[in-house]
This record gives sequence, structure tokens and C-alpha cells, in this order.
Amino acid sequence: MDSWLSVDVTTANVLSRDNRGSVRGVKTVWGQLALEASQVYIDDGTGGPAKSPYAGTTIEKLPDKVLLNIFSYLSHKEICSMSRVCRKWRTIAYNTSLWYSVSLRPEISGLHVTSLDFLLSLISVRFGSSLRYIELPIELITHTVLHELANRCPNLTHMLLDFSTAMQLHDFSELQAFPTKLKYLCVCLSEVIFMEGFMRKIYNFINGLEIIHLIGTYEKVEEEEEEIYEVINVHKLKSATPNLRVINLYGINFIDDSHIDAFSSNCIQLECLAVNYCSKVTGSTLKTLFQRSKRLRCLLMNQTNLISEYLMQVEWEKSSIQELDISGTDLSTECLIDMLVRIPNLKFLSAGQLNGFNDTVLSSFMEQGNVRNLIALNLDYSDNLSDEGLYKFLSRYGHQLQGLSLAGMPHITDQLWNTVLPVLNNVIIMVMGTQERLSGNVLVDQLMDGIATNCPKLERLELKWDPDNLRFSDKSQKAIDIFRVKCLKLKCLVLSDGRYYEIVKANFERADRLTVVRTTTCCSVSNYYLLHNYKDLIFN
Repeated sequence: MDSWLSVDVTTANVLSRDNRGSVRGVKTVWGQLALEASQVYIDDGTGGPAKSPYAGTTIEKLPDKVLLNIFSYLSHKEICSMSRVCRKWRTIAYNTSLWYSVSLRPEISGLHVTSLDFLLSLISVRFGSSLRYIELPIELITHTVLHELANRCPNLTHMLLDFSTAMQLHDFSELQAFPTKLKYLCVCLSEVIFMEGFMRKIYNFINGLEIIHLIGTYEKVEEEEEEIYEVINVHKLKSATPNLRVINLYGINFIDDSHIDAFSSNCIQLECLAVNYCSKVTGSTLKTLFQRSKRLRCLLMNQTNLISEYLMQVEWEKSSIQELDISGTDLSTECLIDMLVRIPNLKFLSAGQLNGFNDTVLSSFMEQGNVRNLIALNLDYSDNLSDEGLYKFLSRYGHQLQGLSLAGMPHITDQLWNTVLPVLNNVIIMVMGTQERLSGNVLVDQLMDGIATNCPKLERLELKWDPDNLRFSDKSQKAIDIFRVKCLKLKCLVLSDGRYYEIVKANFERADRLTVVRTTTCCSVSNYYLLHNYKDLIFN
């Protein structure tokens, strides 16, 4: 080997930290550690190679705790493969500390367990007291499995039960035990299977829940109207869960205002309520919700059928609301002004896809509302906003924003962004551009240079512009280099697939930042990362 290298455990640790979350990075570490010492040399001071003091050191001679640390960067599928190498690696792979969070849903990057007996063996041998989180598909949700989890995994606090593909439930008549320390429960509902028989069995075990997710089948619904079944009894569920802080009801076709009212009548600790894509929610019980839930600070109602009159009846000035998502609703200009000037401490506002959101609303918000605490603003696809109105707002309050999303508006071009970038020095998340073909072009080199110069705290960026609208020169690599070097906190850069995407991706990969650049076909950036309860709201 021509190059003179020395590889030790310290080097391995540095490599693994630099490549955390990257399978390719882990394999790089693996390859470095597997170098035979007979091929590793150092400079002996005479100009010639001499044998390294680490000669004879191979991965087999590493201490168990170092191997365990390396294994922790692998997925469970890879850990299972590594366990077949030798007895020592099998022992490492069985270490319960590697199995604190487990998904058994193969369609969502989880392990494929072929039999119940094998799962029961895993629970007793591998999971044990270390298990904190588990995801179970319908075929593995049986009373035997739940009994074993309750008995063998006393520290299990987070559980996901996926009934979404169910056409028939197992028999739970013999279910006598269930994990009792759960703080988080996510239930993916079926379209047609009634859950009450199962839920009745677990009500006595889940009164300590703080976070509940009920996930519907919104993405599977077809256009034609079908009979809607209330497959879970929300009114009974709320009586069994008085300690809920976070409630997420996502894409459930039977959820309406009465269910919101039911939760508010019993959950006095409620801090965050999300009913995104629940089309039957109109807002008729929001006034009562705020009167009962004094701690409610986050309300997410994206793509619901809110009625302006109901929202104008809410006593916003007495509420503790700080985070609000009303995107994709049909609220009037009058209602938007009424809300925004009365909310006393708004920090997060998502109001995209609203025809009623125009310059008048933005101006009223500036002049009569309290904008001093606003840190996140999403106005995607609000075509009735002018670039002049946005410039006035951003030049005044842009310095305090950490998240800004102005996508989907063809008239908001790189010219406006280049003008306001000097003010956005605290921004962490930015989304800009539109997928529509523009008559003009976007000078992306100049834009990237402006971002690099003014936004050192940037962590997430998405450019939605069509690749054919991006114009860059032969010196584009220099602009990308400057951007990469100055925005060192960048975790995610999303671009439309095309020539510029390939250039940027190659640039970051050469600098060993392999997972930063992504394409819009598989990734999107959102201000939701800035929500106070973001980690509690994640599911799937």
C-alpha cells in the first residue's frame, strides 16, 4: 500500500461520529478498521516506510465496548446480518442496549418477523428491560405478544400499533395484561375494522398516556362517497386518558367537532391539538375548547373545513395559543384579520393556500397585532400577496424569523429573496421557489452566495424552482463551496432533480457530507421542525 496511514480506535470513533446516520459512513469505518496491519505503515523519519505500532491490530481484536459502539450505528437489519459472522459478534448483536427502539413493520424500514414464536423469543432474549419503543403490524398484535411485552419489558413507554391494513382482528378475549408505563401510543386505524373490542381491554392500562396519535386512512380514500364508519369510540377513549398533553388526529374521515369537544371536556392538561386532514372539522367547538383548555398553545388545523363565523366567536385574546396552522382552509379576509389582531402571543403561523390572505391581512397584522414574538411564518401558495407587501413585512420583522416559507408563488422570485436576505440573519429554515415554469430565470449562484453571506444559522433549505429556470455559470462550484463552508449547520438541502442538483450533491459528497443534499421527489422542508411539540407529533 503506497499511502502511509495509522488506524486506531480513536480514528474509528472520529469517523463514526462524522458519518452518524449514514450507512455508507458506517461501512467506511468498517473498511478502515478491517485494514490488516501488515498493509499499514508510518514514516520512520528516514524517508522510508516502517511498520506501524498497530501492526496486527484487526477488528477482531477491538474491545467489546468499541464493537458495541460501532454496531449502534447500524440498522437492525444490518445488526442481524453481522450476528452471523462469529460467536463474538453474535453476542454483541444480542446486547439489549442495541434494541431500545424497534420497528417490526418491514414496509417502513423495519424488521420482518416471520412467526409469533420468533417474536416472543426476541422479546425475552434481545429486548428485555432496555426496550423503550416498539412498532407492531397487525399480524403481530396478539394477546400473547402484548402479555410478553407487559411482563418482559417494564420500561416500554412508546408503542405504535398498526391496524391500517386489517380486515380482521385477532381474538383479544383473553387479553389480561398490557404495558402500563406507556406515555406515547400511536394507533393506525383500519377503514372498516371496529376497534372497540380491543380498546375496551386496554382502557385500564393507558390512563398514564400523555401523547396519543390516531392515524386515519386519508391517503387511501377514493373520490366516490362511501359509508363512513366510526371505527374507534373517541368518547370512551377520552374518559380513559385524562392526562393527555398532545393529541394528534390525522386524516380521520369521521372526526368532527364533537370529538374535539369530547377531548376538551376531560383533558385539562392539553397543550397541543392537531386535526390535520380531518375534513369534517368546522371549528364549531373551538370556543368551548379554549375556555376549557387553558394550557392549549398549539392548534394545527391544516386542510380542514373551518367556517369563518365559528373562528370569529373564539376569545382569542384570552387564549394561550402560540402556534397556529390554518393552511388549506377557506377562511375569509375578515376572519383572518380578526384572528391575527387578537392573538396576544403568536410565535408560529402557517397560513398557506389561503385566497383570503392578502396584503390587507398582512398590513393589519403588522399595525394592530402583536408580531414581536413571531419566529415562524408559512405563506405558501398565497397568490394574493404581493412582493411589495411581503417586502414591507420582512424588512420590518425578518430579523426575528427562524422559519420562513414562501413557496408556490411565481411572482416571488430570487429578486425579492436577494433583497431581504440581509435581514434574515437568524433564519434556520427557508423554503422558496415554485414548480411552475417561469418566464424569467433564477440566478442561483447569486442567491446561494447571498444565503451563505447572511444566513450562518441555516439548517434546512428547499429550492422548489424547476431546474430549467435555474441559471448558473461555470464558476458555480465556487458559489457552492462558499455556501457549504459558511453554512456549517446545514442538515438538509432539497433541490428539484436536474443538472444543478447533481452538481451540488457531488460537491457535498466530496466534502463527506453525504446526507445533506436531497431531491424534492423524496423530501420536503417544513417549519414544523420549530413547533414546541414537534418530537411528540412525529409518527411513522
